[in-house]
Amino acid sequence: MPLFAALSESELQGLAQRAVEKRFAADDVLFWEGEPCIGIFLIIQGSVKIFRTSPGGREVMLSIEAAPATVAELPLFDGGAYPASVRAIEQVVALFINKSDFQQFCRQNPDVALKVLAVVGRRLRHLVGLVESMTFGSVTQRLARMLLEASKAAGSDTFDLPATHQELASRLGTVREVVSRNLGRFRAQGIISIQDRQVQIVNRAGLQQESEAQG
Repeated sequence: MPLFAALSESELQGLAQRAVEKRFAADDVLFWEGEPCIGIFLIIQGSVKIFRTSPGGREVMLSIEAAPATVAELPLFDGGAYPASVRAIEQVVALFINKSDFQQFCRQNPDVALKVLAVVGRRLRHLVGLVESMTFGSVTQRLARMLLEASKAAGSDTFDLPATHQELASRLGTVREVVSRNLGRFRAQGIISIQDRQVQIVNRAGLQQESEAQG
């Protein structure tokens, strides 16, 4: 699990003693944005969607996290509420560590806090990049960037589509039809191929060109 990858065996065991297993069915909400932070969730099976809700009720997806992953790290340190909502996409098994237990453990083991904050900092940089990719350029450019990012994360030109067309649309701030139309155009131009939900980048240079904002 990336958040705790730098911890020693004894530090991991100390955290494990404070963890409680929780199970969630598909579509269950682990917590809502704005709720007081009660602790951190370690996703050990399944995947979750992190999203925010606009005043008008529209969901904007921020990311999908698949096991092994963690959610709700930041409120552990800044004392604030949960900044986004998290919903189970499928059946999820998680380990929950109470906020006060985690903070007490960090006070007893100061190196743990530094190691964890280094990972939180990297995630924050990733979110800044996500905001940029969602904000600048056309939907076509943002979709191309998302596919390149998914390929980078998978370490391969072939990878599973990171979300449904509707969820991609939510993340890109558009509608499903626009996402489907752009994916169809990428396929017709021989830039990508899609089989079920598996994507293969056939022409990386072409996809890179689609991703570059026009001056």
